[in-house]
Amino acid sequence: MKRVGMGVAAVLAMVTLTAVPGVRAQGGDAQSDATKPEFFTTRVEPIFQQNCNKCHAGLFHRGGLNMGTREGMLTGGHHGPAVVPGDPAKSLLLLLVKHEGPEDPGPMPPKKAKLSDADIATIEQWIKAGAIMPESK
Repeated sequence: MKRVGMGVAAVLAMVTLTAVPGVRAQGGDAQSDATKPEFFTTRVEPIFQQNCNKCHAGLFHRGGLNMGTREGMLTGGHHGPAVVPGDPAKSLLLLLVKHEGPEDPGPMPPKKAKLSDADIATIEQWIKAGAIMPESK
């Protein structure tokens, strides 16, 4: 029984370490390395899909912003580029999701709760690493 208990404890410790933002398992993988396209597809894109794409992807580009492509985010919308790769402080997208941006266009997402600190940190990490996306995006 002791052996089984130790195995479960080890698994729980591993899951906890990999789930904590900023903590990386030894060696890391593409999903935890913000310089890899997989970081976008597994960590950032789900945040955008849940909170942004209804208004800023596909057929809809509210404010002129298309978040469906990297080019769309770099070009931005009516208020300029949404993302400045490598510079989170100059990235309007990050300022708006932090609720620290200008009143126009206002905090994002509108009419929804502010993103979690973990989601904001993920977006910031992605931008700081160069806002890397798969080539198909």
